[in-house]
Amino acid sequence: MKKEIKFSLVYRDMWQSSGKYQPRVDQLVRIAPLIVEMGCFARVETNGGAFEQVNLLYGENPNKAVRAFTAPFREAGIQTHMLDRGLNALRMYPVPADVRRLMYKVKHAQGVDITRIFCGLNETRNIIPSIKYALEAGMIPQATLCITYSPVHTVEYYVGIADRLIEAGAPEICLKDMAGIGRPGMLGQLVRTIKEKHPDVLIQYHGHSGPGLSMASILEVCENGADIIDVAMEPMSWGKVHPDIISVQAMLKDLGFQVPDINMKAYMKARAMTQEFIDDFLGYFMDPTNKHMSSLLLKCGLPGGMMGSMMADLKGVHSGINMILRGKNEPELSLDDLLVMLFDEVEYVWPKLGYPPLVTPFSQYVKNVALMNLMQQVKGEERWTMIDNHTWDMILGKSGRLPGTLAPEIVELAKSKGFEFVDTDPQLNYPDALDAYRKEMDESGWEYGDDDEELFELAMHDRQYRDYKSGVAKKRFEDDLQRAKDAAMVKSGYSEEEIKKLKRAKADPIIAPSKGQVLWEVSVEGPSSAPFIGRKYQHDEVFCYISTPWGEYEKIWTGFTGRVVDVCAKQGDVVNKGDVIAYIQRSDIFA
Repeated sequence: MKKEIKFSLVYRDMWQSSGKYQPRVDQLVRIAPLIVEMGCFARVETNGGAFEQVNLLYGENPNKAVRAFTAPFREAGIQTHMLDRGLNALRMYPVPADVRRLMYKVKHAQGVDITRIFCGLNETRNIIPSIKYALEAGMIPQATLCITYSPVHTVEYYVGIADRLIEAGAPEICLKDMAGIGRPGMLGQLVRTIKEKHPDVLIQYHGHSGPGLSMASILEVCENGADIIDVAMEPMSWGKVHPDIISVQAMLKDLGFQVPDINMKAYMKARAMTQEFIDDFLGYFMDPTNKHMSSLLLKCGLPGGMMGSMMADLKGVHSGINMILRGKNEPELSLDDLLVMLFDEVEYVWPKLGYPPLVTPFSQYVKNVALMNLMQQVKGEERWTMIDNHTWDMILGKSGRLPGTLAPEIVELAKSKGFEFVDTDPQLNYPDALDAYRKEMDESGWEYGDDDEELFELAMHDRQYRDYKSGVAKKRFEDDLQRAKDAAMVKSGYSEEEIKKLKRAKADPIIAPSKGQVLWEVSVEGPSSAPFIGRKYQHDEVFCYISTPWGEYEKIWTGFTGRVVDVCAKQGDVVNKGDVIAYIQRSDIFA
C-alpha cells in the first residue's frame, strides 16, 4: 500500500474559475453540511480576495460570510484554508504592512486555519513577512510556488525559492499550477527534490484542468511524495476549473494509494444544490466556454481563475473592435477570433515583460497590456501605448523582482517617460495606514467590529466597503442581475414588452387606493425618486405616499416582503384610484 493522499475541496475557486460571482452566505451555509457529509475532504478552501470582494459587491458583509462558512468545517474537524496574495493580501495592489498583519489576526479569529500565501512574481520578500504574520496570529502559513512554463522557471529555480520559504518558517508548500500548464514530469521532479531536502514539509498540489495536463500532473506529484491534492466537484469540475474528486480518487486508489471513500449520496445532493445555486442567479454570470478545455491555453498560460473575467472583458470590447473594422472596410472578428488573437498577443507580451508568472494580479496586468495592444493594432496604432500604473509598478520593480529580463523596448519606454527602476523591499513603498482608517471609521460612526474585522475590511477594500455601507453596492448588483436576466430573455427571443409582461405576471400589483400625487419619499435630504428595480421592501414598511386632493398624505403599504420588479409611476405623477403604482415579486432570491 502506498502513502495516504488527502483531498481539499476548492469550492471558492470552483466559482471564481467559472464566473463573475460566488454563492451568498445563505447558500454557503446550506452547502457546507453536505460537503462535510461527503466524508472525503481533509480541507476546504473557504475564502480569499475574490470571495471577500464579491460579498461587498453584493452589498453584503464578507466578515459574516467567512465566519458562517468556516464554522461547520471547524466543528467537523476539517481544516479551512484561504488564498492570499502576499504583498497584495486580498486585493489587486499592494497593502501596507500594518493592514497585512491585522488580516491574519482577523481571519484566524473568523475560523480560517491555513493561509496559502503566494506572490505572482515568486518574490520571497513579499511572502516571508506574511509567513511571520500568520505564525504570530496562530495560522498555518502555506508558502506557495506559482507554477508556469518558461525558460527561467526551472526545477532549480523553484527549489531555491522553496528553500528560502521553508527556512523562514513555512511548514507547508503549495504548488499552485494556476493555469495547468506545468509539465507533469517537471512537477514530479520538483516535489521529489523538495521532499528529499525537507521530508517533514507538507506539499499540496493545486492544478487547473484547462489545458488537459492536470490528471497526469496529479499522478506525478503523488508518485513523488505530494500529500494533499486540490479537487473540484460537479457541476463545475473540469473545464477551466479542476479535476473532479471522483476521477482523482479512482485513479489514485487503483494505483494503491490510501485515499478516503466518497459518500456518493451526499455528493449527489451537493451536486444538485450547487446546480440550484447556478439556476438561481449565479449562472447568469457564468460564461459557457469556461466549461470547455482547450490546449490553446498551453500557449498563453493564462490561469483558470481569471477566465471568467477575461471573457467578460472580451465581450465588452468585441463590438467596439468590430465597429473600428467596419469603418476601415475590413472583415469583422468573431469572439473566437478575438480570443485566439488575445492568446497570441499574451504569448508575445509575456517574455517582454520579464516572464511574471501569470497569476493574480500579474496575469491581469499582462492580459490588460495584451488587450490594449490588440485594440491599438486594430486601430492601426503601435503597441505599448496604454499601460496602466499598476503594471508600470510591476515593470519598475515596485512589486518585486521579475523572474526574467525586460525587453529593451520596454526599458527604453520607461526611460522615455522619466520612470526609475527600483530594487528595494517592495513593502517599503507602502507605508502603514491603519490610523487613517481608524479616523475615518470614528468620523463615520462605524463600529470596528469583532476582532477589528470591520476596520480591516475598510482598510483592505476601502472603495468597495464604502459602497457596501452606503447601499450603492447592493443597488448596483441588483441592477446588474436584472440586466443579465433581461439579456437572457432577449437572447431566448422575448421582446421588451413580453419581458415586462412576464415580470408582472410573477409579481403582485401595488394599487393606488385613491386619486392623488405619488410621493416616493417624504422629508428626506435630496431629491425624491422612485425605487430602483430590485429594491427590497419589508411587509411593515411604507412603500410610498399618495398626496390626496384634500391635502392628506396617505401611506401605501405592500403588506408583504418582496422586491420591486417594475415601477409604473414616477415621483409626482398623478394616479387615479385603482391604478397600478408598481409591481413587487414576493419570492425573494436575495433573502
